Amino acid sequence: MTDPKMTEHLRQLFARGCELVSPFLPKRLRAGTPIVPVVRLAGVIGFSTPLKPGLTLAGLARALDRAFSMRRAKAVALAINSPGGSAVQSHLIFQRIRQLSKEKEIPVVAFVEDVAASGGYMLACAADEIVCDASSIVGSIGVIGASFGFNEAIGKLGIERRVYSSGERKAMLDPFLPENPDDVKRLKAIQKEIHAGFIALVKERRESKLSGSDKTLFSGEYWAAKTALDYGLIDRLGDLRSVLRERFGEDVLTPLIAADRGWFGRALPAAGRAGVDELLSRPGFAEDIVSAIEARALWARYGL
Repeated sequence: MTDPKMTEHLRQLFARGCELVSPFLPKRLRAGTPIVPVVRLAGVIGFSTPLKPGLTLAGLARALDRAFSMRRAKAVALAINSPGGSAVQSHLIFQRIRQLSKEKEIPVVAFVEDVAASGGYMLACAADEIVCDASSIVGSIGVIGASFGFNEAIGKLGIERRVYSSGERKAMLDPFLPENPDDVKRLKAIQKEIHAGFIALVKERRESKLSGSDKTLFSGEYWAAKTALDYGLIDRLGDLRSVLRERFGEDVLTPLIAADRGWFGRALPAAGRAGVDELLSRPGFAEDIVSAIEARALWARYGL
């Protein structure tokens, strides 16, 4: 039978030993040191470029799991710098963050750097609090699609477009065919449905904080942080280090939890001639270049 007095004595000895050793341990190993892991969400969502893989749930899942599973974590910080991108990937990442926050009972704080627009703002809405620099760009709550029309150009070049399909709408919005008003109408209906879902998400997460009219807030417009604060789209101005120190103390640790790197989870090729050759010969390299141009255009919309 265990002697309760002896058990209590041993517990006190152990606690005293930990107290004596604690000052000599690294801060991260001290029992009382607050920890707020940081996950960077930087880049275009869903677009993969040759040197900058886009933000996807597949690429971020393990980093998010590690952040929310870290012992003694007081909160999880999201460092966001994204002009948006894929509506689906934005929502999948948003959902995973909310699920982990609820399961682990850990609050989330988003810190916006240059921009959190469109899908980037959806990621920010996964947080319980949104903090921005005074010069951050926020908003663009809308849905956009863009293409080109080449039908007249190929006609001048003497090129004939031939399309074979099963299903009368399979070639909808083909850039090499004249634009069909019915196809545009269908596309706008899809965009309207996605936009409605985005609006509902923002209203649910920001609740009574929103102060602007729906017509203004959900027009697709974006604003500098001070105006976004007035509209209730964000909670305060500040930066990650200062706000976390203010909230959790000067000793707070903010370890960066890195996401997987590489194309779709693959490691990037080594530097040098061999790496360049591998890059140029990789299947889909041309598509990556197009994605890079599209990603650059997304950043350019916000003057970045």
